[in-house]
This record gives sequence, C-alpha cells and structure tokens, in this order.
Amino acid sequence: MTLRPDSTLSLISPSISDVRQQVAPLKLGIMASGNGSNFDVVAQAIQDGQLNAQIQVLIYNNPSAKAAVRAANRGVEAVLLNHRNYKIREELDEKIVQTLQHYDVEWVILAGWMRLLTSVFIDAFPDKIINIHPSLLPSFKGIHAVEQALASGVKITGCTAHIACLEMDSGPILMQAAVPVLPDDTAETLHARIQIQEHRILPLAIALAASSSKSFF
Repeated sequence: MTLRPDSTLSLISPSISDVRQQVAPLKLGIMASGNGSNFDVVAQAIQDGQLNAQIQVLIYNNPSAKAAVRAANRGVEAVLLNHRNYKIREELDEKIVQTLQHYDVEWVILAGWMRLLTSVFIDAFPDKIINIHPSLLPSFKGIHAVEQALASGVKITGCTAHIACLEMDSGPILMQAAVPVLPDDTAETLHARIQIQEHRILPLAIALAASSSKSFF
C-alpha cells in the first residue's frame, strides 16, 4: 500500500456532526506553552458552530508564547502563570486551579502544555482534562515524541487525544490519527504532518468526551 505524504490512517474517524452535542455550551479552559495552533483550532471550531463550547480563559506559562497573541486576536482573556515564579509544581498547580475555577471552567484542554501535572491539578478536574500528544500512545510518551519515533524506525506514528491522569501521557484514549513516516522525514516535516491531524481530532475529541464521558471510565 502506498501512502501520499498528506494521507492519514484514522483509527477512529467519525465526523464532529456525528457526535451528540450537549445543550449547554462547554466551558473550556485552554492551557498552552507555545505557538497555540491547537487553541486556534478549537476556537475556530466554536466559531464555525461545529463545537458547542466557549473558551473561558487561556492560561500560558511562557511569557513569549504566541498562544497569548492568538487569544487576544480572538477576544479571549489570557492569564500568564510563569512556572519560574513557583518553587514547586504543586504551588503552580494550585494557582492554575484557582484561576480555572475563577473563570468557571468545566473542561481543561492541554493544547501543548509542557509541564507535568500534579495530583493538585488532576484531583480538581477529575476526568475533565484532555491532552493532545504527538504520538500513538502508549508509544513515545514524554517530550521529543516525534524524534523518538524517528529514532525507533517505526513506519507509522501519529497523535492521540486522551483524558489526562497523574501518569505522564496516560489515561483513557479518546481518539487517534495515524501518520506515515516517510523515508526522508525530519523531525520538522513529520511533526508538521502530525500537527495537521492534531488539529483534526482535538475538537472532535472534546465533543466526544463531553457527550459520552461515562463510557470511558
């Protein structure tokens, strides 16, 4: 079988219109450390009427994160919680939880959040934290997942949207999309194709989790 560079092997592939939408809009808090492209995708899905939700707040930990600019462009309030200002992870997570609760957040979306979560965070939003990770979990957990895939010599990798738990990059899988690894791929080219699929599955995973979360646990 020959795969085009832009082809995708979808492991779970309903359209977002196939997912039963809840009556009340989801109240989302999005957390990002970098470019914020996944934030933009969620915001666009809401604007297009594909996802019945509203973004209450963006939390970012890197002062130079472009995600904050994206939030400003969409009229979403952004709060900087610089992890360097906190002595231990639990102190940062306590402040994050307080901020999310202040904005009446129901579901937390980790859209490129590059910090480990503690029980302080997990216990405050049990089964309501969704993470997007650039591999087909449980393979290639942690940072540099794309580089790990290339180093291993796998022919297929991809991305996973899952419910976050205390163990890093673990928890019930909501949706995955597979991406072929091409012979001449670099970390940059492969990550770019994986990110296209992250953008495809994240809004759907949010809708899926909210509509039928009890079935995952």
